[in-house]
Amino acid sequence: GGGRMAEKAATGITEQLVGLGFESDRLKTGTPPRIDGRSLDYSKMEEQPGDDEVVGFSYLETEKPKQQRSCWITYTSQAVHDVLKTGFSRSPMFAGRIDGVGPRYCPSIEDKINRFAERDRHQLFIEPEGWNTVEIYVNGFSTSLPEEVQYEALRKIVGFENVKMFRPGYAIEYDFFPPTQLKYTLETKLIQNLFFAGQINGTTGYEEAACQGLMAGINAHQKTRNLEPVILKRSDAYIGVLIDDLISKGTQEPYRMFTSRAEFRTLLRQDNADLRLTELSYRLGLASQERMDKVIEKRNSVEEIKTILKDFAVEPDEINSYFASVNSSPIIEKQKAQKILLRPDVELDEFAEALPRLKE
Repeated sequence: GGGRMAEKAATGITEQLVGLGFESDRLKTGTPPRIDGRSLDYSKMEEQPGDDEVVGFSYLETEKPKQQRSCWITYTSQAVHDVLKTGFSRSPMFAGRIDGVGPRYCPSIEDKINRFAERDRHQLFIEPEGWNTVEIYVNGFSTSLPEEVQYEALRKIVGFENVKMFRPGYAIEYDFFPPTQLKYTLETKLIQNLFFAGQINGTTGYEEAACQGLMAGINAHQKTRNLEPVILKRSDAYIGVLIDDLISKGTQEPYRMFTSRAEFRTLLRQDNADLRLTELSYRLGLASQERMDKVIEKRNSVEEIKTILKDFAVEPDEINSYFASVNSSPIIEKQKAQKILLRPDVELDEFAEALPRLKE
């Protein structure tokens, strides 16, 4: 029994909630060992650099990082698998002493060796934990095997021959409360003013936890001030998809948000998040006036451009040379600019450059 790293266990909360009528269940997850990055030989691994252009997530003029840390790829081998197999009988996850359901998309290394016995190697992603630490996260090596087995197996991985381990990987089993017991505000149906968010609802992943915390916090605030609840629909945001999935379907495994779950995924794009959600954020007092003004300006500019393109007719002789340069089919009669822009290989700025008359 234990809590998060360097914290005590939170005991008795589950029993208290069950005593009040809540239903609970168990889930599990695993962690990989944490490694001293100074002990690895990166020359034997495949470098995975960051993006050439750092674009960021913000629509504001936020300063972007000038430097990035690379990740690295290496692989397990048959020799690694042979060492790991010696500890299978002592793995709580593998031996069934932990019987909760684990995340489907990141199985333990024990599971991978067992379920994909025909594969003689598995990819590992070597991730620095941050700028100000030498600690490395060995993504793909989640395990609950004994410490000495983990260490011996790690040393047989290419680039890990002299590895030093800060902490071994370990299994975690935890209680969760099936989220069908919640309202769409994330308030519990049984107890007023009690909100659940994150892993307690059966989700896995930082983003999933963060968005639930945001919505539960907003709705707790709204409730205490007798204001209208804030509920995002499936067509509004991926947060809406996630919460609707949890409330209406529940989950029997650690839930992760996938775009394939969203029937409105072509509308829920990162490039229109400001148009979809800034106005709501502004009404709640979260977005600044400056941010709202920028969105209004963007919306008006887009409408203005659309109006111009809708009425602007393009002659074949003034645009076909541009089409040839982007490997797009020529036109043989006049067409509206709006229709031409639907072509996947035509970009608005290049299109405008090719048509001086459009800039007038």
